[in-house]
Amino acid sequence: LCMMELLKRIFTTLGFPERRTLVTIFLVSASLEALIQHLVPTVDYYPDRSYVFTFLLSSRLFLPPYELMTRVCHLCVEQQRSGDALLDKIRFREVAPKLVQLLTEWTETFPYDFRDERMMRCLKDMTHHVARGDEYSWRAMQQMTQRLIKRLSALGQYEEAVAALNAAAMERPASLKSKQASAQRNDVLSLCDDPFVLAQQLTHIELDRLSFIGPEEFIQTFAMKDPLENHKGFFRKRKTSNLEAYVSWFNRLSYLVATEICMPMKKKHRARIIEFFIDVAQECFNIGNFNSLMAIITGMNMSPVARLKKTWNKVNTDKFEILEHQMDPSSNFSNYRTALRGANQRSETAHSSQEKIVIPFFSLLIKDIYFLNEGCASRLPNGHINFEKLWELAKQVSEFLVWRQVVCPFDRDRRILQYLVTTPIFTEDELHLASYESEGPENNMEKDSRRSLR
Repeated sequence: LCMMELLKRIFTTLGFPERRTLVTIFLVSASLEALIQHLVPTVDYYPDRSYVFTFLLSSRLFLPPYELMTRVCHLCVEQQRSGDALLDKIRFREVAPKLVQLLTEWTETFPYDFRDERMMRCLKDMTHHVARGDEYSWRAMQQMTQRLIKRLSALGQYEEAVAALNAAAMERPASLKSKQASAQRNDVLSLCDDPFVLAQQLTHIELDRLSFIGPEEFIQTFAMKDPLENHKGFFRKRKTSNLEAYVSWFNRLSYLVATEICMPMKKKHRARIIEFFIDVAQECFNIGNFNSLMAIITGMNMSPVARLKKTWNKVNTDKFEILEHQMDPSSNFSNYRTALRGANQRSETAHSSQEKIVIPFFSLLIKDIYFLNEGCASRLPNGHINFEKLWELAKQVSEFLVWRQVVCPFDRDRRILQYLVTTPIFTEDELHLASYESEGPENNMEKDSRRSLR
């Protein structure tokens, strides 16, 4: 029932009214055909919204969305047939608003499914079918389609923008290859010396990128690895590009932190940048931005940074050690999970937009969902779908949808944002070389490493 409360919360957030049925709450397993039938609305039945979300999310483990949509629409129409054309028209007019409601939930929660031409074709066919029976539902279908097209257009623009930013970041000026030359360029402190402001801008980037991740991308991540044989073509075509772009952002931020630290020639300046990023990480923790927090910690623990002992000796590391303790991976990140629960509770009782922010350590979220999928069979020995597993997957992804809804309340600083996403960063080899130029090799292994890098 705790999971049902969570699902209720996500549907309330998305604007769907609550309704639940005992049949859905206690659903443990069923055949794929029965589950599809349970999704089909009738004159006197509409599936529980938590069921709709759960099945639409995870059904792609068993069949592609376009096939599910085709079967649901076909069943919905066929169930109204009686042999009497006039009666059929009346019956379909009664069920049409419920079919529109189901398709609305689908298009608003899983809009990226409709990048598939077959999905749009099926939606168009149903619009024509509805138009013959009920003008009100036809208008609702048109409005729904317009909202869907607008969302898909925004997605396309976002993906183009991310691609352009990535291309700009890949343009590596010659100055970056030389530490002495690169030290002459601006660094993060020349642009922003307020840790809270930088943490705010990082939170903007995190929430912007989170907002474009489709919930189905989590399932598609492992659905692509083990598809049913007769649906391989579909899974090859599906993408998890927004999820992958978000993971890439984490990696970029880690390397940016390491670059900023390794770049300065003077030890005092390097120590100042380390202390600055420790303060930024602390502000991220206070905001509830755990993903940026972990990326900063990761960057500061990269070996080219960690080996700078003379630099670290000039840094007060008390705050950093506390932050590392909070994100300690031991006991399956128990400290972090406690902090995340606290941030969730704060979000649920929030009195301001800032208190609503919860940005999870994303790689761990993906790992949790992956192991949930791997640790439980999708089908039971009798061939039924293990719906208990699907409930649990929906619970994990529902939390993400709640976090994704938050609008960042902080003012944007476009210069800082541009710097964070486009300024060139060192590769791993360049980081090591810059580190050796800052503080020379301490042993033969490091001497050999520097010699090979040069």
